[in-house]
Amino acid sequence: MIFSKKTVNLAPLETRQIWIEVRIGPYQLENNLIVAPMAGITDRPFRQLCRRMGAGLAVSEMMSSNPKVWKTDKSMNRMDHSGESGIRSVQIAGADPELMAQAAQFNVDNGAQIIDINMGCPAKKVNKKLAGSALLQYPQLVEEIVQAVVAAVDVPVTLKIRTGWDTDNRNGVEIAKIAERNGIASLAVHGRTRACMYKGEAEYATIRDIKRSISIPVVANGDITSPEKAKQVLEYTGADAIMIGRAAQGRPWIFREIDHYLRTAEHMPAPELSEVQSILMEHLVNLHQFYGEPMGARIARKHVSWYLQAHDQEGQFRRVFNVLETPNEQIEALEQYFKTLAAN
Repeated sequence: MIFSKKTVNLAPLETRQIWIEVRIGPYQLENNLIVAPMAGITDRPFRQLCRRMGAGLAVSEMMSSNPKVWKTDKSMNRMDHSGESGIRSVQIAGADPELMAQAAQFNVDNGAQIIDINMGCPAKKVNKKLAGSALLQYPQLVEEIVQAVVAAVDVPVTLKIRTGWDTDNRNGVEIAKIAERNGIASLAVHGRTRACMYKGEAEYATIRDIKRSISIPVVANGDITSPEKAKQVLEYTGADAIMIGRAAQGRPWIFREIDHYLRTAEHMPAPELSEVQSILMEHLVNLHQFYGEPMGARIARKHVSWYLQAHDQEGQFRRVFNVLETPNEQIEALEQYFKTLAAN
């Protein structure tokens, strides 16, 4: 059974402070809001933008533990932390303990200050290699990987998991205990099993059970789309922090909105159209500069689509935008689009 908002009462179990300080090893986060690692999305421009918009930590998109791909353009971009502010957390993915240890060392040598192990990705191309959430089927292998990575580096190691492999095998508590006793510094939990993928609604009862079973910081993840939902999830689960992924796509200001609400119990006003334009254009230019041509313009398309969902509901402008090939064409089209929006 997949729990949902209709079947789980998210009323708090006890009165507790919901804005709390979170420490991962020697690092004190600015708040308890974390950007989820998302392949193809949480590149350096997106991480930096979310940090500026109020996130306390932004985790990079996952790096393969296969050394054969470390010198590819994709991997080199994912490892690029030059000029990046804040704590540099890098996620690695794989199934071989020795290769995972080597990947951890390699990324620390390239500037990572935290290593995050991916045992939460449900994608078939990852799971068929026994990586990501497929590992939850094999607790002994989980333990071997965690032990190897923790022993390999002198920086904090964190772990991201799901609640289990499927709804009949929610072994999140077992995996959490393995993580804690083997030196994991904090644990992020997405409130779905691997079999659930991203369907249905996240359930938080398992996250609550995990938080009760271990003493390291626990980060709740899944379907946190508003300040009110963030508050409810923190209160219900007892989690120390929340992690936001899809809800930040095209809406990076969600972090400052949640942070403000948790601190004051008051809502921030929604950003004005002019600010949305400013944030989008900043993001667009940074993507163009980071990836160069033609990749910068191509990668920008999905981000622009997310930003404009509320304004271009029928998708007319996005269809035009998605065939533009150069940065200048994209910038000019967006400037004209926002000028038309502001005039209406």
